[in-house]
Amino acid sequence: MKKLLITPLVCSSFLFLLACGPNNTNSKTPDQNAEQQNSTNTAKQTYRTETVASFDEPWAVTSLPDQRLLITERKGQLKLFDPKTKTSLNVSGVPSVSYGGQGGLGDVVLHPDFQHNHWLYLSYASKGQGGYGAVISRAKLDLSNPEQPKLTDLKTIWQQVPKVSGQGHYGHRMLFGSDGKLWVSSGERQKFDPAQDLKSNLGKVLRLNDDGTPVDGNPFQQQGGVTAEIWSLGHRNPLGMAFDEKGQLWVVEMGPKGGDELNLILKGANYGYPKVSNGDHYSGLPIPDHSTRPEFKAPEIDWTPVISPSSMIIYSGQKFPLWQHKALIGGLSSKAIVVVDLKSQPVKEIQRLDMKQRIRGLHQAQDGSIWVIEDGSQAKLLKLTAS
Repeated sequence: MKKLLITPLVCSSFLFLLACGPNNTNSKTPDQNAEQQNSTNTAKQTYRTETVASFDEPWAVTSLPDQRLLITERKGQLKLFDPKTKTSLNVSGVPSVSYGGQGGLGDVVLHPDFQHNHWLYLSYASKGQGGYGAVISRAKLDLSNPEQPKLTDLKTIWQQVPKVSGQGHYGHRMLFGSDGKLWVSSGERQKFDPAQDLKSNLGKVLRLNDDGTPVDGNPFQQQGGVTAEIWSLGHRNPLGMAFDEKGQLWVVEMGPKGGDELNLILKGANYGYPKVSNGDHYSGLPIPDHSTRPEFKAPEIDWTPVISPSSMIIYSGQKFPLWQHKALIGGLSSKAIVVVDLKSQPVKEIQRLDMKQRIRGLHQAQDGSIWVIEDGSQAKLLKLTAS
């Protein structure tokens, strides 16, 4: 964690103290800065929290056109949940996953044309030659038998390269853009250097076609291979992605010891990890701050103490007017939902919802309410509605 070292001064008078003050504009602790940021927005969005169900280590939630939910559980179950009856069914045909560490069944998203092609996408940890890595598979969701939902035509369309030892920092969040392209966050797998290696797709944000192939026009397309998948590099463990109303991509990622980041993603940009970070290594060894290396893109906002971001949405509904076009970030160690104003200069946190439990996933429902999943065994599915 980065700390400011301030030499104690004994000022002989109150006037001298006042004279000293303006030259120490960065002397606040991170907590004090957060309080100051929050105090500038006195109007806080109110909400109600309803406990709807519970699941075993859920990781992601998305909704079908009929408002039923698909919820992944890390041990390898895909649940079809009906909020009206509060009943759930196991979806069969889910691929085998490597459960352990931070790995298991991860994200689930629907194809933009799901109502016609019935495709959904699953990300998960898989074991293979060299160790472990995240993969993405595409399948069709067959709901022809109401009591026996199943996946068919399962095909792996993408994988992390290379597979490595260890079971952390998979990232593997997915998001479709308005142009129908599939965006993937790929963690550096706790190996540091791959985030700067263009021959690896670890520690990157990727842009793919819906079949997993690289998109024409990607910044490193001419280099071929996995390099052609890359949109941006220098990421550690990106776990939340969302587009704002202008079509700009925002990504939130876990920093090391301090320095969680919210980044505005630009084509071909390098976000610096592990060369720079506003946190330090867990060993205590320092990492140079972003300010020391201007060639790397700095975060729009960072957190020390950390919030441990797990997921993110940018709210576009009507139920919570004070959250419109704001980022809502799920927090693990912070046990919170952190609300960030993306349009302020600088970007700032404006509200923090104390959820009392680690938050794993967020999803905006069609009616503008917000689904929230907690982290861990017997984790609750919550619904946020206007109060």
